[in-house]
Amino acid sequence: MTLEDIKAAVDAGQTVHWANTGYVVHKDRLGQYLITYVPNGSCIGLTDRSVQRLNGEEAQFFIAGLECGDEKSQASQLRPDGQGRGVVPGGEVAQTLRRQR
Repeated sequence: MTLEDIKAAVDAGQTVHWANTGYVVHKDRLGQYLITYVPNGSCIGLTDRSVQRLNGEEAQFFIAGLECGDEKSQASQLRPDGQGRGVVPGGEVAQTLRRQR
């Protein structure tokens, strides 16, 4: 998605994510577009200070519920907290490796 696409989607009330569903793009009360990591509330600007370059690649932004190719398959392998770790293709949960004593 381009910068303009992202802003238009947010302004239209659509949920836009960056990289995975744990990151949500929103507009604050000052009119700034921000990317927030939902589990801990940490956020950065959608763009750098020039307001021209995205903080992320265009291909990494997607609209929630978009039923399209790679984005759908990527989202289906995420945990509810937005992280992809611990899940392998096929839905099996990866086992934690423990040091043997």
